[in-house]
Amino acid sequence: MVIEPLKLERLSERVSEVLKTLIQEEGFKPGDKFYSEHQLIERLRVSRSSIREAIRILEATGWVTVQHGKGIFIARQPLHGLEAFKEWLKNNRQDILEHFEVRLLIDPKAAFYAALRGTEQDFSLLKSLCEEYRDKASTATVEQMIKLDEQFHATIAKATKNRTLSVLMKTMTTVLFEGWISSLHIPGRIQSTIEEHRKVVEAILHRDPQGAEQAMREHLMKALRDIQASLED
Repeated sequence: MVIEPLKLERLSERVSEVLKTLIQEEGFKPGDKFYSEHQLIERLRVSRSSIREAIRILEATGWVTVQHGKGIFIARQPLHGLEAFKEWLKNNRQDILEHFEVRLLIDPKAAFYAALRGTEQDFSLLKSLCEEYRDKASTATVEQMIKLDEQFHATIAKATKNRTLSVLMKTMTTVLFEGWISSLHIPGRIQSTIEEHRKVVEAILHRDPQGAEQAMREHLMKALRDIQASLED
C-alpha cells in the first residue's frame, strides 16, 4: 500500500482512518504486532503526537491494544461501540482523571476572563459554534463532535486575550486528548453538553464572569461524574 505524506496539521482522526486501512489491506490478524510509533512517524510523516492520538482513537474503538514496553497489537477479540469504549476507559482511568483535574483548574477561569475581555466577534463565533454543535449532534460522528468541542473551548481561551492561555489550551488539546474521547463517547453526554455549552455561552455573552466560571465548572464536573459512573458499571 502506497501512502502519500500527510500535511502537518491536527490530523488524528485522519491518521486513525489511514491506520485502519493499513490493518485491513496489509493483512494484520488479531494478536499481530503492529508498526511501532517510530515506523508510523516515518511512514506517514506526521508528528509523534498525531500518531499517539490516532492510536488512542483505535484503542478506544477496539481496533488495537497497547502494551507498554512491548508495542501496539491488533485486538485479539475486537470490541465494538460502547463495549470497546468502556474497556478503554478502565485501562486509562488515571490519565483521564488527571485530565479533568487540569481542565478544572484552567477552563473555568478561561470562561471568567472571556466574559470580561471578549469582543463581539468572539461572542458571535462562540454562539455559532454552540449552534453548530447542537445542529450536528444527531448526525455527526463522535470524532467530529470532539473536534467541535475542542474548537468551542479554544475559542473561549482566545477570547480571554491571554496568549499564554491560548497556547496552553492548544497544548492541552494534544496532551490531554483522552478527556475529549472519554467524555463524548458516553451515551447521552453529547446531548447534555449542548445545554451545558449554552449556559456557558449565555453567561459570557451577558458579560457575567462569575456565572461563566460557574457554568464551565458545572459542565466539566458533570462530564467527570458521567465518566466515573461509566467506570463503575
